[in-house]
Amino acid sequence: MSIMLTERAATEVKKILEDQKTEDGTFLRVGVTGGGCSGFSYALGFDTAYDQQADSKTDQHGVMVVVDKKSALYLEGTAVDFYEGLEKRGFTFDNPNAVKSCGCGSSFQA
Repeated sequence: MSIMLTERAATEVKKILEDQKTEDGTFLRVGVTGGGCSGFSYALGFDTAYDQQADSKTDQHGVMVVVDKKSALYLEGTAVDFYEGLEKRGFTFDNPNAVKSCGCGSSFQA
């Protein structure tokens, strides 16, 4: 699988799933969309629609993570973490394929 969800990020995802009272079978979908100041933007969301031919799925620290095969090309080796500090709070992406990224960390160029 191209994505590695850290234990800290998985804990936060579980909290969100519980707080939002999502239905059984809801998983974390990680992907890439066109746009952002550097060309591509990271996408995180919850979903229940899984396409066995277009998606890959893994269980990471008790969270089902799904990545579509097109996004996987850009996300190979990416670690998704959760950061909580005085200056910011949120999910972060450590993408070894990014040759350039914006200052906010939400978009990149591969």
